[in-house]
Order: sequence, then structure tokens, then C-alpha cells
Amino acid sequence: MALTRRQREIYDFIRQFVDEKGYSPSLEEIGRAFGLSSVATVHKHVQHLVEKGFLKKAWNRSRSVEPMDEERTGLVELPLLGTVAAGAPIEAFEVDERVAVPQEMVRRRGESFVLRVRGDSMIDEHIQDGDLVVIESRPEARNGETVVALVRGSEATLKKFYRKGPKVILEPANQTLRPIEVPAEDVQIRGVVRGLLRSY
Repeated sequence: MALTRRQREIYDFIRQFVDEKGYSPSLEEIGRAFGLSSVATVHKHVQHLVEKGFLKKAWNRSRSVEPMDEERTGLVELPLLGTVAAGAPIEAFEVDERVAVPQEMVRRRGESFVLRVRGDSMIDEHIQDGDLVVIESRPEARNGETVVALVRGSEATLKKFYRKGPKVILEPANQTLRPIEVPAEDVQIRGVVRGLLRSY
């Protein structure tokens, strides 16, 4: 469901075109807007947007590409902000994609984002390497919640959160791995897991 940067640009162009003119752009008009001389390339981008649920296409008409709004698709677009470790902490890094997620996974639209999981420390919670997790941005968590935590200011990790006095325990959901136990002041909670997306 993730959009590439170019797919996002084409989707935004089509939405704006329809809003301004009241009808859809042709493949040629889309191509001209992005300096794409091949109609086949434009068609491929449009087809991906149809498959991902962002556009609706009537195959028997020209100018038949129509943007789907979020109310009709039941999806909300969130930024994919990078990768988080479900294993030893690693630095999260920025990527430039957006992901469509079911609306019921998002309580607060402007304060939610998506991360790609790397590692297998949460497999007993059914969170696997390569999965996408929907995160609600929050600076605090309750004991037992699965969180994205920043350890010592730079190392992001996905673990179960437990506060015990002056210490925080970040517990993996994998019996072969040990918990991370650090002073509470060395841990910043960046958010709590609200949903899970997986491609087969």
C-alpha cells in the first residue's frame, strides 16, 4: 500500500486537476506534467495507484481516472518514517513514502505514523521482520504496551515497555533474547503500536 514519491506526485496532480477542471487528465496530460514521454510509463503509475486503492478507473471511457477519497476507501494515508529495530537498537532513518492504513488503526491522524520493522525480537507478538507497524505518537506508555523507544538519544527499538522504579525494562517478545534494562532518563517513548500491516 505504500506510495513511491512519483506515485504520490501523480496522485496529487490528478486530485488537483479534477478539483480545478471537474474532469480527469488524460495520460498524455499527466505525462507532460512530469516530463514523461512514454504513455506506457504513465499508465503503469496510474495502474499501481488503482491497485493500491487511490484511484478508480472506468476501463470503457477516456479521462476516466477518479481519485478515491478517504471516506470511500476506509483508508488513511500516513507517512512511513523509516525502519525500527525489533532486535538490537539501530538508528531509525527517514524515507519518503506514505502508506494507506485502515482508518480504525488511527485515533489521531496528525499524530500517527508508520515504521518498517527490522529483526525478530517481537515474533511472539506476531510482529515479524519486514512488517509495518502503525504508531500513535505519545511521550508516555503504560506497562505492557508495545512501544517505539529511543535509547540514549539515538537508538530506536520496538519492545514491550515496563517501568520499575528508576529503571525501564524494554522486553522482547522472543524467548531467545534478553531485555534491555536502562535508567528511565535514558529512554524516550516516541509512540505506541496501534496496528500491524503485512504483505504476503
